Amino acid sequence: MNRQPIATAIFNRRMLVALMMGFSCGLPLLLTLSVLQAWMTETGVDLTTIGAMTLVGLPYSLKFFWAPLFDRYTLPFLGRRRGWLLVSQLLLMAALVVLGYSDPSGQPELLAVAALAVTFFSASQDIVVDAYRREDLPDHELGMGSSIYINGYRVGMLLASGGGLILADHIPFSMVYTIMALCLLPGVATTLLTPEPHVERSPATLKEAVVDPLKEYFSRSKAVWILAFILMYKIGDTMAAAMTTPFYLDIGFTKTQIGAVVKLFGFWATVGGSLFGGVLMIRLGIFHSLWIFGILQALSTAGFALLALIGPSLAALSAVIAFENLSAGMGTAAYAGYMASITDKRFTATQYALLTSLMGIPRVVASAPTGYMAAHMGWWPFFVFCTLIALPGLLLLLVIDHGR
Repeated sequence: MNRQPIATAIFNRRMLVALMMGFSCGLPLLLTLSVLQAWMTETGVDLTTIGAMTLVGLPYSLKFFWAPLFDRYTLPFLGRRRGWLLVSQLLLMAALVVLGYSDPSGQPELLAVAALAVTFFSASQDIVVDAYRREDLPDHELGMGSSIYINGYRVGMLLASGGGLILADHIPFSMVYTIMALCLLPGVATTLLTPEPHVERSPATLKEAVVDPLKEYFSRSKAVWILAFILMYKIGDTMAAAMTTPFYLDIGFTKTQIGAVVKLFGFWATVGGSLFGGVLMIRLGIFHSLWIFGILQALSTAGFALLALIGPSLAALSAVIAFENLSAGMGTAAYAGYMASITDKRFTATQYALLTSLMGIPRVVASAPTGYMAAHMGWWPFFVFCTLIALPGLLLLLVIDHGR
């Protein structure tokens, strides 16, 4: 196990790049969700159209389809990763400006096309950034680097959603989107200044870029078990999170209490958890961290069951949120670090895009029936179930860890 000093592991060029690239990836996400929804609502667009607009987020789930292009082809400037990254970032900035000057009520179709362009170039940026991070970081820094990246991502989301909505009270949305596009300039500067990572070999043909990543992955003895683990590791946490806001309101908390404790305090608890998790992973390694953080995740979900019995106690809510968000931040950092560690550096973009797309499946599929379950089971049994459903993911660790 690497015993690199903590300060050296955190304060270096690679971590700063991970932070800045995370910020650039997190910023566009909510500009096509909550901020766009607020703009459409303000201009009188009907709820059906607003709901349908969420479909523009499909590129985030389908990005593995064009990820092989980034493994196979190298642009004639800046290298294989930085060249594509610069193009994605510049096109993303342009798409955000175009989106800002669209007309939600007069031409919703053009607005949808502009929003789709934003999500496509944003997802493309995600693909290349994930590949760059895997190739730039040595294995012993993957956990800390993933943690730093995730925190940069969250800051970007916070600036876009919170900052964007606050700005929209004082200036037109067209200006808001232009300002947010300009906020991507530090990411562009990072792309220009950071070195291109060295990779021994890359795919020579498009067929190699599409087929070989799958052949390489499924040639591993535990390939299917690893995919099952990726699907199951955070399923309990995900199912519980889908119903927390209705839960808080139902048991008697006010919207102000939810906003102050769950959103603001919870945000910083999650940031602290992922940073703390990253530091621990330097000492524990990714696999031991997956075990410890996974157990803590399950226990934190059980905290919601306990809160259902206690009722609307602000002290209990604060304790549950602190524990849950800390453990969730730690678990997410280990999870992202693990997925990066199992990719082959020859096909980083394709394999990582495929794994992160799989990671998002439980958020949609497993979350869909949670309202029905909570309504028919009651809050306490529902959260107990979410705690127990986390156990298969932990047990799968035994399978993939055996003989590793």
